[in-house]
Amino acid sequence: MEQKKQELGEYLFHQGTNYTAYAYMGCHRAADGTGKVAYTFRTWAPNAASVHVVGDFSDWKLGIPMRRISEGGIWELVYVSDEPLEGKRYKYRVESRAGVHLKGDPYAFYSMGRDDGATVIVSDVPYKWQDGPWLDHRRDTVCSRDGRYLSAPVNIYEVHLGSFMRDENGDYLNYRTLGDKLAAYTKRMGYTHVELLPVTEYPYDGSWGYQVCGFFAPTSRFGEPDDFRYFVDVLHRAGVGVLLDWVPAHFPKDEWGLYEFDGGPLYEYQGYDRMESRSWGTRFFDLGRQEIQSFLVSSALYWLREFHIDGLRVDAVASMLYLDYDRMPGEWFPNVYGGNHNLEAIAFLQKLNSAVFGEFPDVLMIAEESTAFAGVTHPVSEGGLGFNLKWNMGWANDFYEYLSLNPVYRKYHHSALNFPLMYAFGENYVLPISHDEVVHGKKSFIDKMHGSYGEKFAQVRAALMLQMTYPGKKMLFMGTEFGQFREWDYASSLEWFMLNYPAHAALSQYVAALNDFYLRTPALWEQDFVPDGFRWILPDDADQNLVAYTRVAADGASVHVCITFSGVEQTVALPAEKGDVYEIVFETDGDGSPREPLRAAEQPDGSYAVSFTMHPLSGVMFRPCKRTSARRRTRKA
Repeated sequence: MEQKKQELGEYLFHQGTNYTAYAYMGCHRAADGTGKVAYTFRTWAPNAASVHVVGDFSDWKLGIPMRRISEGGIWELVYVSDEPLEGKRYKYRVESRAGVHLKGDPYAFYSMGRDDGATVIVSDVPYKWQDGPWLDHRRDTVCSRDGRYLSAPVNIYEVHLGSFMRDENGDYLNYRTLGDKLAAYTKRMGYTHVELLPVTEYPYDGSWGYQVCGFFAPTSRFGEPDDFRYFVDVLHRAGVGVLLDWVPAHFPKDEWGLYEFDGGPLYEYQGYDRMESRSWGTRFFDLGRQEIQSFLVSSALYWLREFHIDGLRVDAVASMLYLDYDRMPGEWFPNVYGGNHNLEAIAFLQKLNSAVFGEFPDVLMIAEESTAFAGVTHPVSEGGLGFNLKWNMGWANDFYEYLSLNPVYRKYHHSALNFPLMYAFGENYVLPISHDEVVHGKKSFIDKMHGSYGEKFAQVRAALMLQMTYPGKKMLFMGTEFGQFREWDYASSLEWFMLNYPAHAALSQYVAALNDFYLRTPALWEQDFVPDGFRWILPDDADQNLVAYTRVAADGASVHVCITFSGVEQTVALPAEKGDVYEIVFETDGDGSPREPLRAAEQPDGSYAVSFTMHPLSGVMFRPCKRTSARRRTRKA
């Protein structure tokens, strides 16, 4: 039976359909009838002349020889030890025409990372999860219901674990401490999920985790795999989901990683027209190769199965989709239809999402895709890529540029506010304020704002109200919620001391209140992906730098939003009907005290409107509170 199981694992691996490849490849322990402990090592190196396991339990120079067991290039060693090897390190010594190279296990569950890359053998004792209620909640809220898709609030806090918070010496906190702190903080602030910049093992801190070598190993910077399981578990027990940034497009050229694993291109594309990224200096995965498909799909499912991750944000999708990505004319070849789409990558992404949703219909698969490629969040059955969410990077970039302008000139760029609604329902969008836009001279979010110190805070409050009330799910990068002025620095902690200053503390309190209002208001999230959830009131008031609109819940309950990015006070009159009365439910610059209701008044032309004063750079939300009895009788008649 065991032999047949091994043969099936080998067959499916080479067919590109072994979605538990990590259970077949790598290192696995098995009991031995003699009372000793047996470990089976397997790796894929079809171009190798020989492969040895070298490590703490063998000679690091020569090691123990493996034997080739498949024509497709799988090598195997069954090593019987007198004692358990958990905690011991090893690598593969791969000999080929290119020489001898020491490689970390591509299927390592735990790795030394950084410049070392040695794989650490870990215990197979299962972790005792305590997140059952969260998984029930996830199933109830994410899966489609009543014909509506993802009719639940999604408010993501994007986090880089190495710089969220550090200890008093400036050193990393471990997963357990980070989990405890993040669970309490995000729950108090009103976030539904955290999204982690990659924690898949990586060599170079300055890559922020985006140059991955260990696709099955949580980085050892913050602890061991079970420490990361605790991290996820404690957030789940607090009612907060965990999303993971996952990077299937490319990998770095570190010696111990996937780079030319068996002496030449293996995990990477063979041809120079697709092999390497000029901008990143990394290698692109050969997504048309079956063994790579088994590797990557297994990696995605591994994090969902073994770590209870609630979804993956797939990085750099555009670099996968286009043959001419980051290439000059003449440096790439068109596909069989003469176009620039990478057909193998499209098929891979469809396969990936089909496999994920076939097993986990209640997770989120989020594409970071920066172009207008059609159907990113459309079902595979309809020809789409099959993601359920996509970052709206066009909205973000246009909005940032708008906010940097002097209000005097904003009327010429009003399309930044109203154009996004022209395409808002073509895909299922996340509105991201992300790490990418607060580094490399782009300034922090608050420092992007035009104007004085006080005006910057006012604009942040108005901007976040617009983000939280436009159609789409939400994401905010850490530190933005309290107005950190310094650009994000991966090598040091957020400037939490800023909360000692009144303006920053007040902004943090405002964001928490805005998040709470969002969570309590179905009109702001129940119909994010259909036109029925949004109606314009004033889309084109460019002269006043103002937009007004209505968000609508599935049961028809509504909340009206009016936001101005003008630098001067103004009186606003919004169309209404006779007898309409509205209560103000949230303001960017209110003190929390009750405001007088807004009552519809007759205008000189005989129409009715509600009129109110808008402070500079401010926003207000209001909703119907009652109608006159005459109005109700008229409606009934």
